[in-house]
Amino acid sequence: MPFYPGLTGPVRERFETALKVFLLTKHWVAAGGMVIDDEVKVVISAAAARLVTNRPRDHYQRLTEIVVYPSHYVHPGGDGIIFGEAQSWGTVVLSYDATTHGMKNPGDGHDTALHEFAHVLDAADGKFDGTPVLDHLTSYAPWTRVMSTEFLRLRRKVERRGVLRRYGATNEAEFFAVASEAFFEKPRQLRDRHPDLYALLCDYYASDPASGD
Repeated sequence: MPFYPGLTGPVRERFETALKVFLLTKHWVAAGGMVIDDEVKVVISAAAARLVTNRPRDHYQRLTEIVVYPSHYVHPGGDGIIFGEAQSWGTVVLSYDATTHGMKNPGDGHDTALHEFAHVLDAADGKFDGTPVLDHLTSYAPWTRVMSTEFLRLRRKVERRGVLRRYGATNEAEFFAVASEAFFEKPRQLRDRHPDLYALLCDYYASDPASGD
């Protein structure tokens, strides 16, 4: 977890608390020959805790089960390779290889576990729609305005080499997840190129990673 040494003082304490709560309150299921030991649980829990370190009320209450494969997998009868997915019934499925690869490359803006746990936050109100539960009713209007503008901008391919992965143009839910990846992995670039989006995510995650907070 390359980001962990940068956490200090109260932030580190909150992160470790969030990690422990997640690890101890979820049901862990091994699939595809995977062996789930304490290290696997800590690594995956760290990815989840990273998102909610400064949001102590968000402990992924609707999420109950973590299914872990050793590597990528396919659905029965399917033809697409899958590295992770969040299900509406309270399950997240992860490839452990993809999870560790995302953590070992902290500046590429692509982190499978972080992406899937962002989906879980998004669906806290029961819908994968790119709008998680916000702290204040007055926050929804600016959220909708900024997110819609940035989503449409990505769909129009305004930037050839943008900070946001093109996968975020799939739909609003994927946009929020991809934007969350960039927020934690490419914060300075996101702040410089998409200041309104960065400010919005700073407010939601109660964090300013570009400034080291």
